[in-house]
Amino acid sequence: MKKIGMIVAVRKEIEAVLRAYGTPLSTEKRGGFEISVYRNRRYKLFVLESGIGEIGAAAAAQLLITGYGVEVVANFGVVGGLTPEMSLAKTCIVKSVVHYDMDTSPIDPVKPAQYAEFPDIYIPASEDLFRRALALEPELVPVVCASGDKFVDTKEAKTALREQYGADICDMESAGIVLTCYRNRIPCILFKIVSDSITGGADEYRRMTVENGDVCLSVVTRIASEG
Repeated sequence: MKKIGMIVAVRKEIEAVLRAYGTPLSTEKRGGFEISVYRNRRYKLFVLESGIGEIGAAAAAQLLITGYGVEVVANFGVVGGLTPEMSLAKTCIVKSVVHYDMDTSPIDPVKPAQYAEFPDIYIPASEDLFRRALALEPELVPVVCASGDKFVDTKEAKTALREQYGADICDMESAGIVLTCYRNRIPCILFKIVSDSITGGADEYRRMTVENGDVCLSVVTRIASEG
């Protein structure tokens, strides 16, 4: 039976899981997190609310990997759009992530935002899962995600992220998840729903519901069922 870990940042995203899967088989608290467990004949699903931010997301990914032995980590949630094309409720799949808060360039031979184990500033998600998801849902939009521990709330800040890093969206968890999975050699897949456009901010985010969460969950389930 395949074991899948799923990370969401906030409670409103858990509601999409409940709509799709119903009441969990069981729940437990571990490592400061609450984990909901679902199971069918093909896979066992562990759903964890990480809270907002890179540190919580990285800790959640590591717990799922070492504590529950998951073979793949999925993430979905709401994000900010950095281009006019990323209109409200655009459903995306992350191809790579740039951790724009990271910078050891004063002491290491790397660029700002680059980790030494990668050839450039981009941390890739699992290429195999990325391709399989696009084959199942061709309307998913491939994106680069700028990830850092701050809520980006102005057009000026969003434009700067786009121009400096070539990113399409921004969030506060993806870098922690992708980097942790990469270092554990566990494939990961990340779906994002654009909740606030380039001119939007906190108010637009609060009005948004995760209406497209069902699409993301459906893709994860279908990939898991394929083995």
